[in-house]
Amino acid sequence: MFDWFKNLFYPMISPDITQSLVALLITIGLGVFIGKLRLKRVSLGVSAVMFVGIFMGHFGYTVNENISGFTRDLGLILFVYAIGIQVGPSFFSSFKREGTRFNLLSTMTVLFGGLITFVLYKIFHLEIENAVGLMSGAVTNTPGLGAAKASLQEIQSQFSERTFADPAIAYAITYPMGVLSVIIMIILTKSVLKINLKDEHSIINIEKEKEEIRVVRKKIRVSNPSVIGKSIESLLVENDLNDIIISRIKHTTSTEVFTPSLNTKLRERDVLMVVGQENALDRFTNLVGKESEDQEIESENDIVTRTIYVTRKSATHKKLSDLDLLNKFGLRVTRVYRSGMELLAVPSLELFYGDRIRVVGTKNDIAEVEKVIGNSQKRLLEPDFLSLFGGLVIGIMIGSIPIFIPSLPVPVKLGFAAGPLLAALLISRYGKLGIIHSYINNGAIFFMKDLGISLFFASVGLHAGTHFYENFVAYNGWLWVVYGLVISVIPLIMMVIVGRFFMKINYFQLVGLMSGTYTDPAALAFSNGYLDSDIPTQAYATVYPLVTIFRIFVAQMLILLCV
Repeated sequence: MFDWFKNLFYPMISPDITQSLVALLITIGLGVFIGKLRLKRVSLGVSAVMFVGIFMGHFGYTVNENISGFTRDLGLILFVYAIGIQVGPSFFSSFKREGTRFNLLSTMTVLFGGLITFVLYKIFHLEIENAVGLMSGAVTNTPGLGAAKASLQEIQSQFSERTFADPAIAYAITYPMGVLSVIIMIILTKSVLKINLKDEHSIINIEKEKEEIRVVRKKIRVSNPSVIGKSIESLLVENDLNDIIISRIKHTTSTEVFTPSLNTKLRERDVLMVVGQENALDRFTNLVGKESEDQEIESENDIVTRTIYVTRKSATHKKLSDLDLLNKFGLRVTRVYRSGMELLAVPSLELFYGDRIRVVGTKNDIAEVEKVIGNSQKRLLEPDFLSLFGGLVIGIMIGSIPIFIPSLPVPVKLGFAAGPLLAALLISRYGKLGIIHSYINNGAIFFMKDLGISLFFASVGLHAGTHFYENFVAYNGWLWVVYGLVISVIPLIMMVIVGRFFMKINYFQLVGLMSGTYTDPAALAFSNGYLDSDIPTQAYATVYPLVTIFRIFVAQMLILLCV
């Protein structure tokens, strides 16, 4: 009578689709629950899903091989694409500031790990395929494992008499400790170096404010006789203040507040509402007069301030100068908000789908502009699957491009880890690629990240847990775990010492670099919860693409040079 229940929930040697889905869902559910449990404010977060998967795999729960591969790759694609979309707008600017030294530190760590692997291979006479499997698991790098297996298959096809061990066995044994080593190093670094999270956060915020273009507004009273009678246009042009925006003006003899045109002439004791960069506003204040405390300039009786969402094609990827809202509608655009960034509305600024623009004008004029700009919040809430899946397809295409390197028998590919990430970074940087745009609302991004990483961990954990104990005993697993820890921990220690003491890298960024250098989404998920910050994600995305390429290259070179 209850055979159906047994078929669903009891472990099966050859599970069908339904049984595989149940195993995946139970693994994810239990993992999420356990990940929320805290021990002295420390929790595993989403990474607990993988360890639950290993535990369940050990007790016989398996997933159909085709389904396991599909959910693992789909989860990884969704996760890295969501990261790329989230950090894309700030990625390239951060790369100009600190990306070079971040990538230098990360690639040094990758090469150091490869060197340690080679030394272990020589000293302890390991098979190189097992050594590369140990390295790939110790640094939690699946693309490197895939590249090594592809190289072995290519060599075996040319020399059919040769046989090789499966590096995936060593990978499965060292992978759990690879994940834990980064998480433990994050915790130990904070404890041993006595990191004060509040101080670190304050320091990085101060540095960010110095580097970012900070947009502010001021009320300024006209009192300098030399500017009285001049038009706004001539005043700004003569003094090279074209990045200043005067959104409101009130004459001293009137209570009326209006949006000035470039031809508006300044009168004595006029009050101006001015928006721009802080240093430019200071110059403008000294030129025109002094700051004012006038409250009437902020009145919403005559003109109002509104935020409009860019949702129509007629405004998307148009420059503000092309839209010419001031001359056509009498509206002044002061700021544009994009992916958490505040941008000054200079005429050359190009609008992206989903941008929020701050406008000043009459209610009637704003209503007319909404017909051009869109302002449909409902459209932004509706998922644009064409853009989403189109972007994913482009990412898969990038990851599948063969990169031919002289002397290597097989081409190198970026794979599902780096391809979708690069596609997302480029699409979010430029706002679109053909008909594909970059906007995804924050709720959808977080859903994609969590769903993707949960599917990935559940698939990897259940697969690694199958015959985990048997392989562990057969291949002297404890010794392999020690080798894996050497490959994992020594480069991490070097990275922390060099990064913290010589490069003076902020702890929040260093955590992201550790996770990104080890291509470890579990450590990233843990760090975001542990630090309650998205700063590690930005550092992670800065080094992830190049590190993935180096991981693939090192794994293939070890195989080709030592086989």
